[in-house]
Amino acid sequence: MKFAKGILAVTLALVVVGQSAGAQVEPAAAKAAPQSVETLYLTNVTQSNDAVDILTALRNLLDPHVKIYLVQSRSAIVMRGTPDQLALAQKLIKDLDRPKKTYRLTYTATEMDGGKRVGTQHFALIVVSGQKTSLRQGSKVPVVTGTYNPGSSTAQTQVTYLDVGLNIDASLDESASGVRLRTKVEQSSIAEEKSGLGTQDPVVRQTVLDGTSILTAGKPLVLGSLDIPGSTRHEDIDVVMEVVR
Repeated sequence: MKFAKGILAVTLALVVVGQSAGAQVEPAAAKAAPQSVETLYLTNVTQSNDAVDILTALRNLLDPHVKIYLVQSRSAIVMRGTPDQLALAQKLIKDLDRPKKTYRLTYTATEMDGGKRVGTQHFALIVVSGQKTSLRQGSKVPVVTGTYNPGSSTAQTQVTYLDVGLNIDASLDESASGVRLRTKVEQSSIAEEKSGLGTQDPVVRQTVLDGTSILTAGKPLVLGSLDIPGSTRHEDIDVVMEVVR
């Protein structure tokens, strides 16, 4: 009986010692890494949607516990996180916040009449990648749209103005296959005949060229041909791209 009690005591002692040893080797709970707040400025962003794109990339790639805020009025991103997360954010912003290329687009309008060149005009636009540039050349034609208090001495005429002439819209963005141009060329003029709805209502003739093309620097590209309203002539439109910086 005494022998059995001795065995039981030794067994209990071994269990207690084993538990104590396990408690000693168990690692202490890891302390949370210190966090700090830092402001990261965007030096090349010119449009709000570009800043939002960078903010979205940071939120998708960084730890969900990192706090990130966009201050659009200062073109800055304020974030709170660990030193490792802040360093990763700085690297991502350096990779994404790069200066955009600037290009010069020269449109050439060659007027033809029966296969004979009548005249040539050149129009140059400076376009930043990812942005839109527009050119307007022509006249504003007044059109009477209504009157107030008709028949009285204080009658007033309501007038609106139509833009008549040449309009060019262009935007560029870089793709895997080259520089992609989205452009719209619109040619309009006032016809000699009237609309018949009113004595002063004009008839506006209009031709629109709208499309997407891939450009190579220094190589002209024919966009299309525009008929000149009210005549037998037409204009051939081509464009050439140059890298400014």
